[in-house]
Amino acid sequence: MNDIKQKEDFNPNGIGLKNGNFIGLPFDEKSANVILLPVPWDVTVSFGEGTAIAPKAILDASSQLDLYDPDVPDAWKLGIFMAPPDKKILTERNLLRPKANEYISFLENDGEIASNSKMKATLNDINDACTNLNNLVYDQSIKFLNANKLVGLIGGDHSVPLGYLKGLSEKHSEFGILQIDAHHDLRNSYEGFSYSHASIFYNALQIKEITKLVQVGIRDYCHEEVEKAESEKNRVSVFYDKQLKENRFNGIHWDRQCTMIIDGLPEKVYISFDIDGLDPKLCPNTGTPVPGGLEFSEVIYLFNKIVESGRTIIGFDLCETGNHDWDANVGARIAYKLSNIMGKSNGRVHAR
Repeated sequence: MNDIKQKEDFNPNGIGLKNGNFIGLPFDEKSANVILLPVPWDVTVSFGEGTAIAPKAILDASSQLDLYDPDVPDAWKLGIFMAPPDKKILTERNLLRPKANEYISFLENDGEIASNSKMKATLNDINDACTNLNNLVYDQSIKFLNANKLVGLIGGDHSVPLGYLKGLSEKHSEFGILQIDAHHDLRNSYEGFSYSHASIFYNALQIKEITKLVQVGIRDYCHEEVEKAESEKNRVSVFYDKQLKENRFNGIHWDRQCTMIIDGLPEKVYISFDIDGLDPKLCPNTGTPVPGGLEFSEVIYLFNKIVESGRTIIGFDLCETGNHDWDANVGARIAYKLSNIMGKSNGRVHAR
């Protein structure tokens, strides 16, 4: 493994190694059980940009993490490796993001796309590029799934997991999604973008193998999304942030609320974690921060309860992390915890 220390020589109590690996761990693509797949893409974001740089920021921040996980004490032995990013993705993002900014500004100033050939061409170019990205993410994720790897996708904006979800649908006849988010992301082609960050779960619901979507922390949404969730009420359950807080004010503790959330999930669970689902003090530079939200300890408790319930976590994504030290620090800790509990639920690492 080149200059990376072999597993048997690795000291989990030592300093954080800056060897280019996630948390300096002594694993490569072949030896790791969990592959973190970076997707540096935020072309369709409608407010703050920069989440495309988050995978690198998370990787850089990870060297500051300690490895001991009280829920999975030998978690580092699981083997986590962040794959190198596809440079073509970031190159295409850097080309299209300024054009997307111009296009979104045109819309916000009441521009009519039908009467502007330049903006119409820009929209077509971005939609084509997003389709290509979905196909590329599918190809990359299915390669790792076929190699018996567990995959965690690191965005980028929240549009990027769609190709991965399609790959999982070929491996699992049915599964549910637990979505941590401030937003429903149920808009149909928001701003004309077929694969907008605000449309990921509208698009995901087209995958028939996804039998349940449980949304947690939702607190910023439009009428269209409420109507979509209600029209799919047998398939979509929503735990709005307002109700979670009012439940607590009325004496319903978090453990009970977690049970209510988990009860709606099938045996196989995919976790989609938009970091803006957290209280914005934990992610102040995410693209669309919203007051309210969950505490770090609350989501960790929820994830542990999922594993304790006997359910299997088949994959995850972490999206919308801001490109700043604090946001990246929090994001790296979430990525590590998600990797650990996914490995534990699949029997690849055991608690003492």
